Amino acid sequence: MGVQTGFSFLQVFSTSWEMFSVLFVIVGMGQISNYVAAFVLGTEILGKTVRIIFCTLGVCIFYAIGYMLLPLFAYFIRDWRMLLLALTLPGLLCIPLWWVVPESPRWLISQGRLQEAEIIIRKAAKTNGITAPDVIFDPMELQEMTSQKQQTHTILDLVRTQNIRFVTIMSVILWMIISVGYFGLSLDTPNLHGDAYVNCFLSAVIEVPAYVIAWVLLRNLPRRYSMAAALFLGGCVLLFIQLVPAHLHVLSIILVMLGKFGITSSFSMVYVYTAELYPTVVRNMGVGASSMASRLGSILSPYFVYLGAYDRFLPYILMGSLTVLTGILTLFLPESYGTPLPDTIEQMLRVKGLKHRHTSNSTRVSKDEEENPAILKSTSF
Repeated sequence: MGVQTGFSFLQVFSTSWEMFSVLFVIVGMGQISNYVAAFVLGTEILGKTVRIIFCTLGVCIFYAIGYMLLPLFAYFIRDWRMLLLALTLPGLLCIPLWWVVPESPRWLISQGRLQEAEIIIRKAAKTNGITAPDVIFDPMELQEMTSQKQQTHTILDLVRTQNIRFVTIMSVILWMIISVGYFGLSLDTPNLHGDAYVNCFLSAVIEVPAYVIAWVLLRNLPRRYSMAAALFLGGCVLLFIQLVPAHLHVLSIILVMLGKFGITSSFSMVYVYTAELYPTVVRNMGVGASSMASRLGSILSPYFVYLGAYDRFLPYILMGSLTVLTGILTLFLPESYGTPLPDTIEQMLRVKGLKHRHTSNSTRVSKDEEENPAILKSTSF
């Protein structure tokens, strides 16, 4: 957050386009890193019910509110320096969070820092009015984990086994195509008929019901079918736009907003789904790699919009076709609905049709889980 806010403030004093662009790249790196870290942290420290609310209504609704404020600020503040300053200053309100938000107990446990995790869990229990047991972690388990050299994980672990490799490849494709549709429709807003500020505001408003629907689906239905349904809706609606007569401008705008509705819902759900598929030891890297793929999609999205210069329906045809294809691919991922978050790579959900070789390490982890089922799963606030 410091990188995002600090370099955004420096952008206000840019003296050239080159300086502004370099600072903007650094701001983007800080923004997405901050977003992913906050999302993963909330996923790991919250319980299942609250976690879904946090990931949809919590994070995404406030994102939509900020999106709605953007055209409002831009309408009244026409100087770009003052507009950038007005959008940067709210970042200072996040400084006190350093002393308020705790570290993830799941991550601390995966790193062998059980004493720090126990302190956080006891504090959470006291805050919630719950009496914590005298012994949270088995002393023998504590001695074993502290005596062993902790295994470090790298980005290569995302492709280490056949199962996690398949999940990573599918997540990268999923995030990239959803990002192309989301940012493509967002950037195409000025090309719609009517006032650009109003259309941008409508594009932001439609995200609020999209996030609400995403929360309802995630709460009650399997992840794969919820994601596929949202993607099919968004993709099919975009494909229907080419059938609308040229003089029915309002209907075209409505269909674009419905397409944005479906794709936005899937964008909200893919964060939750991806976080549930990856284990704690590589969850931050897994979501980060997927988010990086979505940035590649956002880079490609303007070129989809530019294709409208050749045929005004071509961007919608391409984005709609890719979105429907992604909805089909989603059905091949494992289902995480109603299952606990995995902590190790061995605990990951298995992709159907892939052979899995059981190792002695995975057998030992399974036995440890049977003997001490609460050690790695009692860390939610």
